Amino acid sequence: MDTELDQLEVITLFVTDVPAAKAFYREVFGLPVVYEDDASAVVRLRNLLVNLLAAEQAPELVKPAPVAAPATGVRALLTVRVPDVDAVCAQLAERGVALLNGPVDRPWGRRTAAFADPAGHVWEAAQDLA
Repeated sequence: MDTELDQLEVITLFVTDVPAAKAFYREVFGLPVVYEDDASAVVRLRNLLVNLLAAEQAPELVKPAPVAAPATGVRALLTVRVPDVDAVCAQLAERGVALLNGPVDRPWGRRTAAFADPAGHVWEAAQDLA
């Protein structure tokens, strides 16, 4: 029997400041908000929804596992494929976003640069190298 666990639809990110997170994804990524209420804002990537959920709402979704505090360290890296990492980094700088690292050519054939949203979720822009 096929479990059909092969299509990612939504990523939920726990945030401490929903308005700041929403502004970041609208301004930096240029994403439309497709839903919002007092506890969340949902933005749409081309093929995926990102739910920016107030961290105090998170326990209900993950119990009995605890929700990690924002200052405990990075627990995930979300990668967006781009045609030109250097051009994306220039756009990020214009929008006031500081890079964590990069751009750097990786031994596995990709050029990458990493940056964080206001809640500390780390994103990586990556391009395939010829």
